[in-house]
Amino acid sequence: MQEQLLTIRQQILEAKSNGQKLLAVLLDPDKIVLENLNHLIDKINRSPATHIFVGGSIVQNNILEELIAALKEKTILPVILFPGDPSQISSKADGILFLSLLSGRNPDYLIEYQVQAAPILKKTNLEVISTGYILIESGNETAVARVSKTKPLSRENLDLVLATAQAGEMLGNQLIYLEAGSGAKQPVPIEMIELISQNIEIPVIVGGGIVDLQGIQKAYKAGADLVVIGTAFENNSHFFEQ
Repeated sequence: MQEQLLTIRQQILEAKSNGQKLLAVLLDPDKIVLENLNHLIDKINRSPATHIFVGGSIVQNNILEELIAALKEKTILPVILFPGDPSQISSKADGILFLSLLSGRNPDYLIEYQVQAAPILKKTNLEVISTGYILIESGNETAVARVSKTKPLSRENLDLVLATAQAGEMLGNQLIYLEAGSGAKQPVPIEMIELISQNIEIPVIVGGGIVDLQGIQKAYKAGADLVVIGTAFENNSHFFEQ
């Protein structure tokens, strides 16, 4: 009998159970030059990446479908949407992080955009992965904070971040994403990653402000199950050759 393929979420859970650390490269369509895409995909294929996230706080160009089609053709990695709003949904991807911005109180990012997205997603075969998204203070205003019109949680208030993550888990989120933001001056604090990972059962994603391989390893050691690299890889496609 043919073995049933695991879903993306099941793969992440299995990796967590086995102690395997995962890595996602985040591609913002607004920062992609299509003429350089083949070179970029080649670099991703030769990197330790296990997943590709696609999306941004604001996507203004019209290459999303073309970008995902090229990724699906030339890589075997799962392509997962990381959308800023419902306009960034594409049925060509494998899955979508169905984000709820738990750190803010802007209803658009807590439920309104999700309501708008639901009928669209029902018409696709995308795997929908409920994700509690928590923005952490990082030393500068990031695009997420600016666009969502929300304040990040203080990097000093570990108890509030923990309670937010636990509430997300109790609400049924399948992943918790600790985000410092694109171009953050400081990554998510190590002690925060440790506290969250030790006190919730679901996988923890960490992204933003990680600029080198040492930063990735620190996040892993602290308990991150999946680390996301975006700006650092965008600025240096030789990032993993350091």
